[in-house]
Amino acid sequence: MTPIPRTPTPGRRPRRALVLVAAALLGATPLAAAPVGPAEPAAAATGCDTGANVALNRPVTVSSTENGGLTGANAVDGNTGTRWSSAFSDPQWITIDLGSSMPICQVTLNWEAAYARAYQIQTSTDGSGWTTVWSTTAGGGGTQTIDLAGTGRYVRMYGTQRATPYGYSLWEFAVRTTGGAIPGGGSLGPNVITFDPSMSSAAIQGQLDTVFRSQEANQFGSQRYALLFKPGDYSGINAQIGFYTSIMGLGRNPDDVRIHGDITVDAGWFNGNATQNFWRSASNMEVFPSAGFTRWAVAQAAPFRRMDIQGNLNLAPASYGWASGGYIADSRVTGTVQPYSQQQWYTRDSTVGGYSNAVWNVVNSGVPGAPATSFPNPPYTTLAQTPVSRDVPYLYLDSAGAYQVFVPALRTNAAGPSWQNGPTPGTSIPLSRFYVAHPGDSAATINAALAQGLNLLFTPGVYPVEGTITVNRADTVVLGIGYPTLIPQNGVVPMSVADVDGVRLAGLLFDAGPVNSPVLLQVGPAGAAAGHAADPTSVQDVFFRIGGAGVGKATTSLVVNQRDALIDHIWAWRADHGSGVGWTSNTADTGLIVNGDNVTAEGLFVEHYQKAEVIWNGNNGREIFFQNELPYDPPSAAAWSSGGHTGYPAFSVAGSVTSFEGWGMGSYCNFTADPSIAAYHAFEAPARSGVRFHDLLTVSLGGVGSIVHVINDTGATAQGTATVPVYLVSYP
Repeated sequence: MTPIPRTPTPGRRPRRALVLVAAALLGATPLAAAPVGPAEPAAAATGCDTGANVALNRPVTVSSTENGGLTGANAVDGNTGTRWSSAFSDPQWITIDLGSSMPICQVTLNWEAAYARAYQIQTSTDGSGWTTVWSTTAGGGGTQTIDLAGTGRYVRMYGTQRATPYGYSLWEFAVRTTGGAIPGGGSLGPNVITFDPSMSSAAIQGQLDTVFRSQEANQFGSQRYALLFKPGDYSGINAQIGFYTSIMGLGRNPDDVRIHGDITVDAGWFNGNATQNFWRSASNMEVFPSAGFTRWAVAQAAPFRRMDIQGNLNLAPASYGWASGGYIADSRVTGTVQPYSQQQWYTRDSTVGGYSNAVWNVVNSGVPGAPATSFPNPPYTTLAQTPVSRDVPYLYLDSAGAYQVFVPALRTNAAGPSWQNGPTPGTSIPLSRFYVAHPGDSAATINAALAQGLNLLFTPGVYPVEGTITVNRADTVVLGIGYPTLIPQNGVVPMSVADVDGVRLAGLLFDAGPVNSPVLLQVGPAGAAAGHAADPTSVQDVFFRIGGAGVGKATTSLVVNQRDALIDHIWAWRADHGSGVGWTSNTADTGLIVNGDNVTAEGLFVEHYQKAEVIWNGNNGREIFFQNELPYDPPSAAAWSSGGHTGYPAFSVAGSVTSFEGWGMGSYCNFTADPSIAAYHAFEAPARSGVRFHDLLTVSLGGVGSIVHVINDTGATAQGTATVPVYLVSYP
């Protein structure tokens, strides 16, 4: 995951423009009063962990910068092609906040040509009083590795004499500790943009518009953003949300952040067609929409969580072109939900004022105000309660202004939002108990942080993963904000979870690499047998992509071996458009394999895989809402067949399964490479009373191919240019 370093340019001179930053404004000791203290001899680095750099991406303050592009953060970003450079005077300093006090055993300074002749390394517990733990008056520049002994939360290079007429300039400042202690907390990075109610509407709108211009049509780009709103009222803004953008309130409850304006997803970039409005989200806010309705015209991987909409919710683009979503959870809509052209939708644990229509498949579980089941005319499927659920962990600010991650409690037989009768039950974890990951962090560093007992928060960005990230501790939270994207290198499995209680995985995008990975996420080892009903592992808003942004290959996207696991909103997508797309290019057999017993899945979107797309081997499974498209590109019926039949099923329940129940499940075909293909069936299951399905449908999109049966050999053929669903109310 470490980026390839750029070679520093020898003798590169700092630019002459100065941007001085007053030390007093940074809350540090004024330069003239900085205590120096006597020099101490270097200590032997006994037990020093020279692998983990605890300064990487930590918060930095500096005495000055030469210009706005040479900031202190450049010295801790892991990139030897970026640097900090100070003003051309003495003394100058750079301070790193490690997040907590720890034993420091080694410092490495990678100097640019403008280096220090005389300087000290100092530590502090509070950032105010300093102790010198090493000093020199004969610094030689280059890369200096200094063994020392000290303890502190803050580490400072305090320069008193420059070796050149220019400033002090560091490519990198690394800190290592005894025993490898890795700090928690720290900066959320440059792609997390935080808004405060004291800001003007114009200033907020300007930043929102800048992000949207970058992301509106950026379907396969590498930019990622999280837009965070502190508690309070905001007026006169319209936050348009593009690709890889999450808008989030930082309140403990949704109504702590009140938007008197709009949060909008439309489809102008795609000529009014919203079927590719993927990878964006909104959460934890109350919205008073300017026109009485909020437009959220999305497709897959676009969760709408913990939202309080004071008005209607329109799920279609302004043009009323097609949309293909979507997912709501733990929310309230005081008006009506308006699908209009939205093909399918799943809402759970929310309240609504009603629905205006349904197209192919609208499923609600635990949603007071939703219509009663009337499938197929109109095609509403409604469960009064959600059997087991919980909402995702989320970031918020406590009363002291410190970041916490709230971890909602498990609910059984739930109906309505978790916050409707008071704050959501659960527990808070301070950000200091999270390793805050940034692009460039290695799997080894992340694993060391997890082994140390830290949770894990991925900030927005793209993460090449060169080794398996292993989550072995019960109740570990692994949370992503702003669609952090994990790309396995050289065919590794990028993440695995042990057979332990209560791991929470949320907000991640796994993007297959060009070398085939056997699995992208494995929950529990093969043969996992422990029970976890009281504290299940959750996989929530976790998305998988095979191709599209480039060639990608993975045999299976998600394997769930753990018993009692909860799968809550995934989209596993073998790309049908973008780059690296083709029958022999972005190869992938299966999106999801469930081997554990008692697994519950809510909101499964799995599309275009080349063999059985979901394989369910566990007993006592439950599945609420399933959306699928069969692969577009089988070259022929002969090239795509199994078990003596043409094609593979979208959803296969193994013959050994004695109990399973599914509700509101649909599969569509669009065989563009060979429209003569007639897939034998979309669903496959043993014909026994304990295996039950409710409200199934199949659709041929424009008659481009057909699906002969709905499930097994039951159900009429989906065919013809009219794109009319074939419905089956129950099976057997």
